[in-house]
Amino acid sequence: MKAVIFGANGQDGFYLAELLRRQEIETVKISRSSGDGLIGDVADWEFVENIIAQNKPEYIFHLAANSTTRHEAVFENHQAISTGTINILEAVQRHSTHTKVFLSGSALQFENIGEPIDERTMFAPLSPYAVSRIHSVYAARYYRTRGLKIYVGYFFNHDSPRRGKQHVNQKIAAAAKTGEPIEIGDISVKKEFNFAGDTVEAVWQLVNQDKISEAVIGSGAAHSIEEWLELCFGIVNKNWREYVTIKKDFKAEYRVLVSNPALINSLGWQPTIDIGGLAKLMMEK
Repeated sequence: MKAVIFGANGQDGFYLAELLRRQEIETVKISRSSGDGLIGDVADWEFVENIIAQNKPEYIFHLAANSTTRHEAVFENHQAISTGTINILEAVQRHSTHTKVFLSGSALQFENIGEPIDERTMFAPLSPYAVSRIHSVYAARYYRTRGLKIYVGYFFNHDSPRRGKQHVNQKIAAAAKTGEPIEIGDISVKKEFNFAGDTVEAVWQLVNQDKISEAVIGSGAAHSIEEWLELCFGIVNKNWREYVTIKKDFKAEYRVLVSNPALINSLGWQPTIDIGGLAKLMMEK
């Protein structure tokens, strides 16, 4: 069996590739930057078509994206997520209709009123990132009418030691380890603290069944950033207040962002690492 991962150099691509290796599935790993795999751009139609036509894989996973809601990333988001999705689905339609395709979605593409979000929650195009994610889902729904097997997993916040340095959770863990001061925003914001390895296990569950096409992927457990500070600094017996400055007049994108994972749980998936276990994992590396 063979799989293709677009966006293989990110944390999700890393853990997914490890999962596929354990399943003894030959994996073609693709990223725009150098790494363990091919260099290529999912927004490049000819490149994507050639990869899919040559490999005709059993699975394709589209994880490529710049996970930022900043307006300045409008074109980058559109190219990686929207154009990338169309390129993959059209190439599968033309050359490899047996392929199962997974598209990563985001909690940030939904309307958020502070209640648990599930698959029935309305979309909300409040950022270029959300717009691209929403477009990707509608493309998936269209190509399903043409007979393709396409799955969407809406990822809620998930981390690992491979999380980028600019991400607030990784920034906090790094500050706790090094003792360097940091400035962060509203620490009362609540979100999920899931492990990326658990998240890709849910993806694997999703693409290997035929009853559900779209599912939110999260733990359903919301914790504040202050709790994360307490855990990370507590592991090294430091008081986070001595190292952290809170930004004045900072406006958070949301107060609470949490999932209702009942549907993905119905497939037998449950997270194995909670916020405490995640803090230990990220502080050890």
